[in-house]
Amino acid sequence: MIEWLEKWYLEQCDGDWEHIFGIEVYTIDNPGWHVKINLEDTLLENKPFDTYRNCVNENDWIICQVKENIFYAAGDPLKLEKIIEIFKKWVES
Repeated sequence: MIEWLEKWYLEQCDGDWEHIFGIEVYTIDNPGWHVKINLEDTLLENKPFDTYRNCVNENDWIICQVKENIFYAAGDPLKLEKIIEIFKKWVES
């Protein structure tokens, strides 16, 4: 999944996009992951996304949504790959 995300990012780089927009991946103190992918000036800009939410308990959870052309996702410490997988499935749909 990381390699796929790297390639998607590279495809967006046009000399401008990468200076203004991009991808952020960082840890949160729940603990867990937070991913933010700016969709401005990409083929995904304004593409509908159905919010994905699966919260089993405080140790098993994931939420993905798009707001104002930004893909936001957060999940427990074992969900980074699943977050990228959800993003990939949406991109390829």
